[in-house]
Amino acid sequence: MANNTSQHILNTAANLLGFCLFVITSLHIANLAETIIIDELTSIVAVLLSFSCFFSFTSIRTKNSRREKLFETVADYIFILSLVGILVVILLISLNFIHK
Repeated sequence: MANNTSQHILNTAANLLGFCLFVITSLHIANLAETIIIDELTSIVAVLLSFSCFFSFTSIRTKNSRREKLFETVADYIFILSLVGILVVILLISLNFIHK
């Protein structure tokens, strides 16, 4: 197996997906209407993390080395994009609490 990061991306993306779902659930339980942007952004990040998990898993399972590298690269870029999204969500949550 030539890929080095797919296993790590899959594990971490799945854990962060759980974090996103926790944030979305918490916002809905607290019924915070002013956090609609945070809710939508977190949902987008959750979808990105799901795609990252999918491509990472596909990279691990494929037998074609060219596809393996391609899927691993796609998973890596989507994962980085979702990390930036999580950073924005955390900043928005922090700013929301500072304003209160």
